[in-house]
Amino acid sequence: MIKLYSLLDRIKSITDLKGMNKQDITLLAEEIRAFLIDNVSKTGGHLASNLGVVELTLALHTIFDSPKDKIIWDVGHQSYIHKILTGRKDDFHTLRQYKGLSGFPKRNESEHDHFDTGHSSTSISAAFGMACVRDLNNEKHSVVAVIGDGALTGGMALEALNHAGQSKKNLTIILNDNEMSISENVGGISNYLNRIRTAPLYSKVKGDVENLIVNIPAIGKSMYKTAEKAKDCIKYLLVPGVLFEELGFTYLGPINGHNYNDLCRALESTKNISGPILLHVLTKKGMGYPIAESSPEKFHGIGPFDVETGELISKNDNITYSKLIGNLLVEHAEKNKKIVAITAAMPSGTGLMPFLKEFPDRFFDVGIAEQHAVTFAAGIAAAGHKPFFAVYSTFLLRALGQIVNDVCLQNLPVTFLIDRAGIVGNDGETHHGIMDISMLYPVPNLTILAPKDGNELKEMLAFTVNHQGPVAIRYPRGNVHNLVSEFPPVSIESKKGEILFNTGKDALIIAVGHMNDLALKVCEKLKHENIKVTLINPRFLKPLDSSLIIEQASKCKQIYTIEDNYKTGGFGSQIQSLLNENNIYKGVNTLAFPDKFIEHGDVSSLYDVYGLNVDDVLATIVNDFNTTTLNKKVLNR
Repeated sequence: MIKLYSLLDRIKSITDLKGMNKQDITLLAEEIRAFLIDNVSKTGGHLASNLGVVELTLALHTIFDSPKDKIIWDVGHQSYIHKILTGRKDDFHTLRQYKGLSGFPKRNESEHDHFDTGHSSTSISAAFGMACVRDLNNEKHSVVAVIGDGALTGGMALEALNHAGQSKKNLTIILNDNEMSISENVGGISNYLNRIRTAPLYSKVKGDVENLIVNIPAIGKSMYKTAEKAKDCIKYLLVPGVLFEELGFTYLGPINGHNYNDLCRALESTKNISGPILLHVLTKKGMGYPIAESSPEKFHGIGPFDVETGELISKNDNITYSKLIGNLLVEHAEKNKKIVAITAAMPSGTGLMPFLKEFPDRFFDVGIAEQHAVTFAAGIAAAGHKPFFAVYSTFLLRALGQIVNDVCLQNLPVTFLIDRAGIVGNDGETHHGIMDISMLYPVPNLTILAPKDGNELKEMLAFTVNHQGPVAIRYPRGNVHNLVSEFPPVSIESKKGEILFNTGKDALIIAVGHMNDLALKVCEKLKHENIKVTLINPRFLKPLDSSLIIEQASKCKQIYTIEDNYKTGGFGSQIQSLLNENNIYKGVNTLAFPDKFIEHGDVSSLYDVYGLNVDDVLATIVNDFNTTTLNKKVLNR
């Protein structure tokens, strides 16, 4: 059944928004919320954050003239209304689907999307860069960055504030303060903003005092010039905005982010103030949908759900790799009081909530600050404790320098629990974890592990608890399942790989982590093709079990690697190098992702597109075998 939206259906572009009266805007906001709930309940997506910025987005597009004026959305979770208002409403049913609308701003999707986002804390840097080019070109347009209070905890955002504030260039930053990122915000910035929320009198008192002094007969203006210290005393007494003003920003707010008229007045006023401005807006995640208001964390990123109950349509009652690692870490922490857990604002997503509940004194949430998290972990390790940093693969990319210089250079016993390794699906390019092997492999002292299943993950975590040196364990998003092999498992303590399947020497397959599930299915089908194959699960990606791989590779005719990483610099490259170094000059057919950014879409569709499914891998091996056999027959004639 197609739902009709009397006002929203008339919005084909942002020009249709201009001139609407207050009553129409109120109705339009209600329709947008209903439209969002209806559509995201079918496609999944980031609902709570978007429900919280309906009035703010309407006000931004009323006051500013996009695409001439540039609006940069930090992270981009909250850009759905922006997409709807800029001509993409009719395609919204394709949100986050393969070949459909992205869940984030994309420059190649619309002229109104000025910067691709997906990771947090980038908007101020990007917007300031655009403002600098505007001034170099003597242009006259506004540049606006919309950033959440959670993203403001990221060091990059603070670096950008420091740079932009001292520049005196015209730049507007909207601080969308909803008191949450994905989980509840933590740290000094969060506490500071909380004080501002509870004492919103500074802007009014500051203005009243300035007017009072300036209007004193005869001496007012000269007295005002010498009253800066008094004004500063008022600022520090009342707290709000001091940090931003000291950085060079004109601070406005906080104001109600759900009052369209107040927002428009405030945004209009920013056009008349020179220099960098920070407008502090208070919003509520999940606004207008009571179920999301009461559970904003659940509805930050959610799959298809029932609108009436808020319950997921496909409930996952199985244990995920994230939950398993969290439970296992609790078990080890009960025995080893030196174990601590670290997260960068993702305690729930990385499975660490049970650890937080059991060991709050040994649990550290550093906020959206992966670089700090890594060096913080290094400090903990250097002081004699055992830190475990659980982090999504894509977000660990932001801390490579710290991994190299602060952990691995000193050979410190920090364990990186790399969640969401491999393709993650609908969030797309910025969230896939298909670069970590290529990124981490060259780093000396680092041991890299990839479990084939839940049982092996359990063994690997036990191994790293006692290992004296840095370790990275990469594991996928999704449910745990345990693979069955006719061969007995090899102890992880041996640091050896294992053979999972062996019918002969026509082909050798070496599969990384959970890709062994795919590889085992291919091996079973190859039996029916009369192709004899050996399958190795390396377990240790670094250091490699060189003796096992060399022994098997020297016997086999064709060699294949299967990995959920980029082909460039990935595991297959390391196998080829190993063989070359040992004078085994056989080509390695690396089945992995090509040298391009992988688009959004459901995981199975993406595996199909890039040939990483049972049928395509089977066809590759069979075709190679038949071609080789045919060539031999031709040569023997």
